[in-house]
Amino acid sequence: MRSILALIVCVPLLAACFLAPHKIDVQQGNYLDQQSVSKLKLDMTRSQVRFILGTPLISDPFHPERWDYVYMAYKGGTLKQDKRLTLIFDGDKLKHAFSNFPVPMAGSEPAKTAATTR
Repeated sequence: MRSILALIVCVPLLAACFLAPHKIDVQQGNYLDQQSVSKLKLDMTRSQVRFILGTPLISDPFHPERWDYVYMAYKGGTLKQDKRLTLIFDGDKLKHAFSNFPVPMAGSEPAKTAATTR
């Protein structure tokens, strides 16, 4: 009787050792696609940029002239996409754009691509 009880307890525990937990796909931040980002132009106002890209993920109160848009996509617990776009304003006008992915800005020089540092 004890051996049957031990078998009933041990088999599910042993089977659990070979199972891996399910990791869901996660998307975080502002989705950045080339079509919407390429609509940006220098000297656009903050409200025009907000209309195109949405509210920035990071709006630093100590640097109000800088907006950061971040998008990360995880698939099965592994980082698959990491897009970062930093916009610098002078007053109410867009003056600079930095990104870690190549996206040209309409009617101006391409956005500067900066390597991500970690």
